[in-house]
Amino acid sequence: MNNDSRESAPPRDAVIALDGVTQAYGKTAVLNGISFALQRGDIGCLLGASGCGKTTVLRCIAGFEPVAGGEIRLNGRLVSGRNYSVPTEQRRVGMVFQDYALFPHLDVAANIAFGLHDADTGHRARRVAELLETVGLAGAGKKFPHELSGGQQQRVALARALVNRPRLLLLDEPLAALDANLRTQMQDELKALQRSVGVTFVFVTHDQAEAMAISDRIAILRGGQLEQLASPRDIYHRPASAYVATFVGRTNLLDCAVSSGIATCRSLSFPCAHPDGAAMFSLRPEAIRLSDRPTDISAVRFRAMVRGRTFQGPTELLALECAGGLSIVARVPARTALGHEMDFEFFADDAVAVERGV
Repeated sequence: MNNDSRESAPPRDAVIALDGVTQAYGKTAVLNGISFALQRGDIGCLLGASGCGKTTVLRCIAGFEPVAGGEIRLNGRLVSGRNYSVPTEQRRVGMVFQDYALFPHLDVAANIAFGLHDADTGHRARRVAELLETVGLAGAGKKFPHELSGGQQQRVALARALVNRPRLLLLDEPLAALDANLRTQMQDELKALQRSVGVTFVFVTHDQAEAMAISDRIAILRGGQLEQLASPRDIYHRPASAYVATFVGRTNLLDCAVSSGIATCRSLSFPCAHPDGAAMFSLRPEAIRLSDRPTDISAVRFRAMVRGRTFQGPTELLALECAGGLSIVARVPARTALGHEMDFEFFADDAVAVERGV
């Protein structure tokens, strides 16, 4: 696990902080010691495979479920602990569900204003108009949900969740129901909206590309445990474990023996700063490039047979076989002239040591 995920105490300005949170359904453990914190204005993502505990974390933060152990604090205030839970309505937390949960018999304005029970008519109207402008739906207050596109319905759900000025907004697979093109567009819009309102977001997804595009911080969950908490860039380029490296993107896992600063995996050797002994390294396919004309004497060069190629638009994924039977993949620009046996290279710093795991 990355040291980033082992913070002994949350930052003073943490909007949301989980400390050793556990949860179980009967005898089945669902969360096992989850700890992380997000500061004001952060977009945090809970990312992992189905059943890893993502939605359970979200529900515990919202107060829909109690915690079996550990603590949850909002703006420093304890809201969940063993045998203690502040009611959901007192947490000032907004929630956007995967299906948006809009009321079909209410128009857009009434959907957004639903949570303003105690406000006077003038305040309700002003707040609704303000949020319609914020989410780009000015003038659509009289329309009904069935008259809106999927993207517009999502914006209404966001406006409704923001109407009471929550300290934290929770989003459970908010883009899952959209088609691919609209999903990409809404990723940009969601991030822009969050920046404009300044509210901390925590969203759940199983889509790695979506998490990378939107998040400031990503928490990778696996089997109810936190594998790594870091920025998208560090998650991708400095994965803490073999699981993270393979879950987020494609990679080559090199099972090496290290001796005197040299890591060796069959016929492939490269310098490293790892202690002597067995070690595993992650090497992304795009870090490997053709080496017809060596560009840097510090690059690690090797020769490999091209056994297969997969077209991926601007790039092609090559299946390579090196001497000694080592199989790896490389990503190169499409339309590259390829032979059967070719020279390749990478920089040793791109091979990152990772914890093995299963």
